[in-house]
This record gives sequence, C-alpha cells and structure tokens, in this order.
Amino acid sequence: MRFDILTLFPNTIQNACNFSIIKRALNENKIQINTVNPRDYTIDKHKKVDDTPYGGGAGMLLSCQPYLDALKSIEKKENSSVLLLSPKGKIFNQNLAKEFAKKEQLIIICGHYEGFDERIKIKSEAEEISIGDFVLTGGEFPALCIIDSITRLLKGVLGDDESAEYDSFFDGLLEHPHYTKPRKYEDLEVPEILLSGNHEKIKEWRRLQQFIVTKNKRPDLFEKFLKTELCKLDKRILKENNLF
Repeated sequence: MRFDILTLFPNTIQNACNFSIIKRALNENKIQINTVNPRDYTIDKHKKVDDTPYGGGAGMLLSCQPYLDALKSIEKKENSSVLLLSPKGKIFNQNLAKEFAKKEQLIIICGHYEGFDERIKIKSEAEEISIGDFVLTGGEFPALCIIDSITRLLKGVLGDDESAEYDSFFDGLLEHPHYTKPRKYEDLEVPEILLSGNHEKIKEWRRLQQFIVTKNKRPDLFEKFLKTELCKLDKRILKENNLF
C-alpha cells in the first residue's frame, strides 16, 4: 500500500509516522508514505497557494493550479483512489477503511484555510471524506487517522492478523472488555470465565459482552447489527440473554 499525501505541512505527516505500528510497517516495506507539497508547484513568485474568494467572504481559498499540478506529479497505480478531506465528505468508518485497504495506492489531499477552490474537487475526481462532524484547522490529522486505521488492516502489519478482527467496529459492534494481570486489583477481580481455560465459553462470553457494551453505549449500532444476517451462535447468545 502506498499513501501519497498532498499537504502544505509535510513534516506533520512524516513526524507522526515515525512511531509505533506505522513506523514498523514502513520499515518492513508493508506501506510507503510519500508527501507532496503543493507549494513546490505554484507558479506564483511569492510561493502563494491561496487567494481571496470571488464574490467576497472571509478567509482564503486554496488555489487550483498548485494543487492540481502537484496531483499530476504523482504516478498513479492502476488500483488507486484519490481522497479529498472535507467536512462535507462521506463519514469515514471501519467499512470504508476495509474497502480502502484493498487498494494499492491512496492519494489524500489535505485542505487548509477556508477550503478548496471547487475546481480542485472537480478536476481531481476525488472522493470527499470526513472523519466526523467537526472542523479542524487542516487535513493532516484526518489523513493520519485514515493512514493508521488502514495500515493496521493490512496483512502482516499487526503481530497477529486476527487482532484487527477484534477491534471495535470491525463487524459493526464495539469491542468486549479486556483484562490482564494482576488477577485482583483492590476490590475488582478478573471475571472467572477468562481464567477457566475453556476457549469456547470464553469466546461466547466475549461475544455477549460485545452485544451488551454496544447496546448500552451505541444503541444505534446495535439496532443496525440486528438487521444483518446473524450466524447461529449470535442468534443463540442473543436469545438466551433476552437481547433480541
């Protein structure tokens, strides 16, 4: 997987990718991360990449020339997608992460200031993506969120490929509770089932906890999950615990 990031602040991307799972994935050539600065492609003698909006209004807009020329400089793989980060975009979620993880290349355009000249969106044919219903100063942190969530889904990146399958949202549910040593801390003990060694019962307990946690914390997700095609195990656990 190759990530090409169009950003005015390449150090933000490069520095953040120098730690933890992403750094290991880079070192093992599981991913490549390339930053392209549109300021390097502007024809303005003062290196400007923004200007005032036609029709008036507050703030500055990113100009199409430097951004589209920067985009043209990137060699596209056949199985690639261009994403433009915008609060007007489709909300990024785990399902989108899984879809994007199938790509060979993602080109991510980071915004700044008051937004983009509309012609950047039109000419790039990018898919607009948002990480939530709030506004940030720029697209660098959303880009990092997307890179991180996709990278951990790639085969061989995590120490155990099954780890990602137990993450919250992977199958539409929140994650079950986790415990580690010590067995007892003050008045709190690890649930006995986790110490039983009965892996089948532990699996069922964890699944039940997923249902309970999701129903209590995100009833919208739980109702959506109930409308999917449920396996026999899920149906039995739900029925036995009156969660239907």
